[in-house]
Amino acid sequence: MSTSTPQKFEFQAEIKQLLDIVIHSLYTEKEIFVRELVSNASDALEKLRHTQLTEKEIFDDKLDLEINVTTDDKAKTITLQDFGIGMSREELVKNLGTIAHSGSKQFLKALGEGGAKNTNLIGQFGVGFYSAFMVAKSVKVYSRSWRAGEPGHVWSSDGSGSYEIEESEGERRGTKIVIELKDECAEFAQDSTIKDILERYSAFVSFPINLNGKRVNTVQALWLRSKNEIKDEEYTEFYKFQAHAYDEPRLRLHFSADAPLSINALLFVPKENTEKLGLSRLEPSVSLYCRKVLIDAKPKELLPEWLRFLKGVVDSEDLPLNISRETMQDKSLIEKLNKVIAKRFLKFLEEEAKNRPDAYAEFYKEFGIFLKEGAALDYTHKDALVKLLRYESSLTEKGKTTSLADYVSRMGAEQKEIFYLNGPNRAAIESGPYLEGFKARNLEVLFCYEPVDEYVMNNVREFDGKKLTAADHADVKLADLPKPEGALSEADTKTLATWIKETLGERVAEVKASDRLVDSPVLALNADKFMSPHMRRMMKAMNKEGADSPLRVNLEINPRHAVIKRLFETHTTNADRAKLVAEQLLDNALISAGLMDDATAMVARLNKLLETI
Repeated sequence: MSTSTPQKFEFQAEIKQLLDIVIHSLYTEKEIFVRELVSNASDALEKLRHTQLTEKEIFDDKLDLEINVTTDDKAKTITLQDFGIGMSREELVKNLGTIAHSGSKQFLKALGEGGAKNTNLIGQFGVGFYSAFMVAKSVKVYSRSWRAGEPGHVWSSDGSGSYEIEESEGERRGTKIVIELKDECAEFAQDSTIKDILERYSAFVSFPINLNGKRVNTVQALWLRSKNEIKDEEYTEFYKFQAHAYDEPRLRLHFSADAPLSINALLFVPKENTEKLGLSRLEPSVSLYCRKVLIDAKPKELLPEWLRFLKGVVDSEDLPLNISRETMQDKSLIEKLNKVIAKRFLKFLEEEAKNRPDAYAEFYKEFGIFLKEGAALDYTHKDALVKLLRYESSLTEKGKTTSLADYVSRMGAEQKEIFYLNGPNRAAIESGPYLEGFKARNLEVLFCYEPVDEYVMNNVREFDGKKLTAADHADVKLADLPKPEGALSEADTKTLATWIKETLGERVAEVKASDRLVDSPVLALNADKFMSPHMRRMMKAMNKEGADSPLRVNLEINPRHAVIKRLFETHTTNADRAKLVAEQLLDNALISAGLMDDATAMVARLNKLLETI
């Protein structure tokens, strides 16, 4: 009830400009006004809590510190009320009429000068409030100060350039904002619409939020509590709520930092990698908060792309909460957050790998593909990521893996390279010819089973000063072994190699005796330095240009093998049959190398060879 004549004021010029920006271009989603007004209400309640510590007399002191939201779909209104610090007439003019005299700005300044720091204060009242005009025909602000003896007032405006203030009897302490909605914004008078918005943006506000009499925010902001006082069940409940998950998390990291930024983070690794199951590519799922108010549920640049499997919350009070609250224009700040969080998570994984190797192995089976992606593409964190990579090797048991650091620790003083082989599985690699020479010399070889591994190795290039080298590459040089009895002579071997090259023509770039074969007669080595067998297959699968270029390989022969010795005898006595054998040996080698694209000619030749039995 009014007891005075309304007094009319013109908005300050800057406020008119701000209103125009807010209404027409600042926020992309109109629902943001609910978040802003709830944040302001929380701010006002926090101010009162602080004031209660220093002032003896507080008006209406028995009121609960809570936020009440009421919707009326028939009247097309939404009301937000807090029992916080409230405003006097002068404060209404300053806070809602002039941006330079924001009450929150003055309060934060006063706290800073006093040396105190209250991390629960959010926002700047003088900016977020105006978002109400995106949806409002008119806005009425009923407010009464905490100071006893101050009357209540109502501030009203349609946002067109002026506002009115008059006294209002019977007001409780705090602020009540009544928004009469535009016809096209009537959805915000629906209980279900506002409930969804409150649960999304304001679920962790410190004070109770009641919507039409029912409590909305029942989950605590776990990331701001001490780890020592949180039970595993609470972490699991929070994970399920935040990630919309049904499983339990595989790993969790809860940490806080003060420098170089103030950060409170609670991160979870899910039980399963859904990308691995063939589902769609994961979207970023670590939400960004500032003092418990949601800034962005899926910020794309908060974490490196390879950490897209993480769920959880990052809260930084260093984020600017005025205009940048939605647009996050301070990119350098986000980049700092990105680096700090990624570095801390990598340290966490390093500790897991060291202290709980079995659990880390299980994690790596499910999510190692993301670490490989990071190792290949993220130069900033490459060194830390490479240390976390794990592979089976010729010296590990089946199913057991080794790190590159452990591989290096087993290397002999004369070994300068880390060798690896690509293949679909362990059995295929161990049964192929490429491992023979390395096993004979007791050289360990890493086994790479995933198509991405070759890309990773080519991009990582070296570890601990040791070059990463494909064991099936033509340039690999191995130390000489004692020559066993019964091999073709050097001269006969050269003669046979020359004949094979002439017989096979352009299909081979070079034919020579092998220093790496032990039990197999031949092997094919890729003669193209710029395109490996795996790369060729990947390009072919993607229909990339160059994948169908003529294939040329180096063929190495084993002078000790019975087939090669028999071929030497036959190439002078039965040239036609020897030609079929040479061609078949090449095709066998191509199959082992994964380079056989079309077996039609090979099958026809095999049938012809069988006729000669």
